Amino acid sequence: MQLKIMPKKKRLSAGRVPLILFLCQMISALDVPLDSKLLEDLVQPPTIIQQSPKDYIIDPRENIVIQCEAKGKPPPSFSWTRNGTHFDIDKDPLVTMKTGSGTLVINIMSEGKAETYEGVYQCTARNERGAAISNNIVVRPSRSPLWTKEKLEPITLRSGQSLVLPCRPPIGLPPAIIFWMDNSFQRLPQSERVSQGLNGDLYFSNVLPEDSREDYICYARFNHTQTIQQKQPISVKVILVDELNDTIAANLSDTEVYGAKSNRERPPTFLTPEGNASNKEELRGNVLSLECIAEGLPTPIIYWIKEDGTLPINRTFYRNFQKTLQIIQVSEADSGKYQCIAKNALGVIHHTISVTVKAAPYWIMAPQNLVLSPGEDGALICRANGNPKPRISWLSNGVPIEIAPDDPSRKISGDTIIFSSVQERSSAVYQCNASNEYGYLLGNAFVNVLAEPPRILTSANTLYQVIANRPALLDCAFFGSPLPTIEWFKGTKGSALREDTYVLHENGTLEIPVAQKDSTGTYTCVARNKLGMAKNEVHLEIKDPTRIIKQPEYAVVQRGSTVSFECKVKHDHTLIPTVIWLKDNGELPSDGRFTIDKDHLVVADVSDNDGGTYTCVANTTLDNVSASAVLSVVDVPNPPFDLELTDQLDKSVQLSWTPGDDNNSPITKFIIEYEDAMHEAGLWRHQTEVPGTQTTAQLKLSPYVNYSFRVMAENSLGRSLPSEASEQYLTKAAEPDKNPMTVEGLGSEPDNLVITWQPLNGFESNGPGLQYKVSWRQKDGDDEWTSVVVANVSKYIVSGTPTFVPYLIKVQALNDVGFAPEPAVVMGHSGEDLPMVAPGNVHVTVVNSTLAEVHWDPVPLKSVRGHLQGYRIYYWTDQNSSKRNRRHIEKKILTFQGSKTHGMLPGLEPFSHYTLNIRVINGKGEGPASPDRVFHTPEGVPSAPSSLKIVNPTLDSLTLEWDPPSHPNGILTEYTLKYQPINSTHELGPLVDLKIPANKTRWTLKNLNFSTRYKFYFYAQTSAGSGSQITEEAVTTVDEAMASRQVDIATQGWFIGLMCAVALLILILLIVCFIRRNKGGKYPVKEKEDAHADPEIQPMKEDDGTFGEYSDAEDHKPLKKGSRTPSDRTVKKEDSDDSLVDYGEGVNGQFNEDGSFIGQYSGKKEKEPAEGNESSEAPSPVNAMNSFV
Repeated sequence: MQLKIMPKKKRLSAGRVPLILFLCQMISALDVPLDSKLLEDLVQPPTIIQQSPKDYIIDPRENIVIQCEAKGKPPPSFSWTRNGTHFDIDKDPLVTMKTGSGTLVINIMSEGKAETYEGVYQCTARNERGAAISNNIVVRPSRSPLWTKEKLEPITLRSGQSLVLPCRPPIGLPPAIIFWMDNSFQRLPQSERVSQGLNGDLYFSNVLPEDSREDYICYARFNHTQTIQQKQPISVKVILVDELNDTIAANLSDTEVYGAKSNRERPPTFLTPEGNASNKEELRGNVLSLECIAEGLPTPIIYWIKEDGTLPINRTFYRNFQKTLQIIQVSEADSGKYQCIAKNALGVIHHTISVTVKAAPYWIMAPQNLVLSPGEDGALICRANGNPKPRISWLSNGVPIEIAPDDPSRKISGDTIIFSSVQERSSAVYQCNASNEYGYLLGNAFVNVLAEPPRILTSANTLYQVIANRPALLDCAFFGSPLPTIEWFKGTKGSALREDTYVLHENGTLEIPVAQKDSTGTYTCVARNKLGMAKNEVHLEIKDPTRIIKQPEYAVVQRGSTVSFECKVKHDHTLIPTVIWLKDNGELPSDGRFTIDKDHLVVADVSDNDGGTYTCVANTTLDNVSASAVLSVVDVPNPPFDLELTDQLDKSVQLSWTPGDDNNSPITKFIIEYEDAMHEAGLWRHQTEVPGTQTTAQLKLSPYVNYSFRVMAENSLGRSLPSEASEQYLTKAAEPDKNPMTVEGLGSEPDNLVITWQPLNGFESNGPGLQYKVSWRQKDGDDEWTSVVVANVSKYIVSGTPTFVPYLIKVQALNDVGFAPEPAVVMGHSGEDLPMVAPGNVHVTVVNSTLAEVHWDPVPLKSVRGHLQGYRIYYWTDQNSSKRNRRHIEKKILTFQGSKTHGMLPGLEPFSHYTLNIRVINGKGEGPASPDRVFHTPEGVPSAPSSLKIVNPTLDSLTLEWDPPSHPNGILTEYTLKYQPINSTHELGPLVDLKIPANKTRWTLKNLNFSTRYKFYFYAQTSAGSGSQITEEAVTTVDEAMASRQVDIATQGWFIGLMCAVALLILILLIVCFIRRNKGGKYPVKEKEDAHADPEIQPMKEDDGTFGEYSDAEDHKPLKKGSRTPSDRTVKKEDSDDSLVDYGEGVNGQFNEDGSFIGQYSGKKEKEPAEGNESSEAPSPVNAMNSFV
């Protein structure tokens, strides 16, 4: 049972408090609870719970049902009065009363008439505790009478006159709803000029010819019977004054035409209400409707004011084109003077309506039921108001209290009945009647005297679950008479709960304002009065609140993309949440694009309609939380539309347009393009751009162009599609306003001048008949301009010109309208011819073996016969100085631009004979060659030998074979061979330098170490110096006898036996040491080791915790003194060849004057003999043999 929590109130003194039942319907508070167990043994006076309305209009076509329902214990019996006298339903076979109810059913469907049962009915519900009565129910059948037959004459009137078409519907019950239609059941249009009044008449402020029609029909709709009645059609004909000829005008008097007012303009006059002032009375709570309709020409406009105040903002409405003022829920404060004002261009009139608001009775305090225990006091209060002030009268059990049985416990004092020391016989139902001339109020309230011990109605062991930090309300619905006192306890022991921490409500509810985890437990409610005590236990559990720990976030996405909203929920582990998603506080669209996956809502292929607010709602049985995020769908704008051209001038036009939807991203600019349908149909070109806030543009136009325009909108996401093209606009033709560009004059032959230009396009022609006037004359002569007009071409050839003469040229555009402005003059030249003179005084200076400098004298400019482009040198090797065989002659060319008279020849071959000559060049070609000049380059250093191979390796010798340098660049004087050994750690040994005659191509080195790698450096020399070196490596062979001898020792039986004996001795020694250690003593060897620890075999340094130098053969051994560091001494073998730098100190390695290698080891120290051949590799038989040597 849901209980309504009442606010905490202060208690009155004992014995003065009416018994209040704290149950579910506490607003009507004093009901005995209809609990099934209580109803078995508790009595209660009758209470009317349902009845028909006071003014009860029935449908005469259906049975009459007059309702009267009541409750009480024992169940009440019912009786009726009709028109103030007892209505004996048993005597009328058409009247029956529903079983267990007082509702009457009058069966008029089979026989009888509704009018027979018109009257005032009142129901009485009675049991042993009293009698309750209903309102007086006035029963009337609805009526929808027909219009009386009448003959309506056609109405003829002049245009501009006023007109009122009367409706005068028949009086029905309830009143009919009026509207005007035509024969086709179409509502007649209404406006400020034509409108329907509150009385149903149709008012015309002034008529127009279009008001003429023959079917103005007034309809009355009676909603109760669902019938519509129709008035005879009214014919109206509106004529203009100039339509009346003299004959008709002579035969018509003013009275024969509707009205007699002139059809000329006139000031307003009120059609309704009449006069300057009127009165209006309305009842409180109804709708106040005030109406003013005026005629005049032009049509007047209506305004409303309240003379002594302002119109209530939230309750004032204007209807019927401002002609009706309505105020809803009108009250006495709305009384006053209201003024309507009618105004047109010719005048203003006023009408004042005095409004008086009366009031039928209304409750200030309706009487409330009283439940008292024997000996208690109480009171029934009945207070009402109205205008005029209502009269209060009391009844007891339906009988005026003045003639009702006397009760010594009651005393009447105006609107209050006071009870003192009531007894059980004081139980009764009292009626309060408040009435004035506008109506009445009837209120039933019972006094029920009961003596009952406390009872708790809340179920035992009810479990309440509450979210932490929220209020907890523990119910204790109770009943008892006298009124029990309520106390709450927590747990099995302890004192009553106090109001400093808890809130104890009058209805027994215990409120914990902020429930915490420690509020969990069992609570006991105890109810006591003088007749007994009752208690009940309830249980409270506190749950963790549901929280959204990851909320959806605001998203801006482009149309067609995918968006995801995340909603992660944390909740009490004992509660099971359900998560739903809402869009704009409604359900998600039933669309496959919306998918919910665990904590995410995913919307695919987003459309414009998907924009809005998305809310994640997490519900449990105890709480719910929500979080929202807005999705903005953006895209490129929609195309503009409604393009319009205005202010069309010869060279400008104004273009306006309506922007399309910006799709939630503001438009930043509009791009305007044009199409020239005459010259470039289908090709759209850029015209201009305007800011996104602008929707018009003034466009500059060119003559003789058939323009169409289109507009595109652009925002941050991109550009819209183009709009539809505007209408075409053809501008007038005009003379060209520009001349051709890129005018040039160049001869293609020695005796002509070719004049070329970039022709104007059709857009630039400005009119039909585009041609060009080509003019020319010699620059240095006194000739007049020679001109010719040519068609729309781009070239004209002038023949018979002298060779390479400067000309002044101009090209002017013209069309059928006229010439373009005077063109600019450009200079050109007639055709070029080959130069006639070769450069003279050519001499060569050799700078070095690969570079020479050439000088020459310039040729006379006149001999060039064209534009001097430069000088071209042809040079080639005649015969190599070191060889007697002839080579294929290959000429090289080097060109020097402009008028230079010297230049450098790079990249020459050393020790070679060269021949060169020089030619001058112009645009036509080369002139004659100068006489050949011969020069010789000195020797240079040779290239590296072509190859180097090591063949026939032996135990102590290696044979080298090589090929001479491919480019000796002089006469070879000798070869230099340098070599040095490389040990197993890639360290370099001493360098040996050896000179070899230049005619040798093979050399054998003897007395070398066996099984040793050597590196060789080999290069050639000329008198100019040493050339590039070539390197190679090779290894001498192994001494097979010694290798086999080493292997034999390792495999001899005696050697194996010796090794086994040594291993056995070591094992015995270890066992002895182990025994000695277990005895706790130190053996001499151990003491010696402790005293003289070898640092080389310490397993770990004590100071830094790192391993010492000792390592096995697999470790990377630290470099010893004299060894080469990896950074600058390791021998690196390149992919192609090696050099001495690879084995020296990088770039620091040097040669002595005699060619010997200096600085074999940078920073070299004396090496210890034992470390000379150390290797990080595991020992091999070969290495072992080397160690014995």
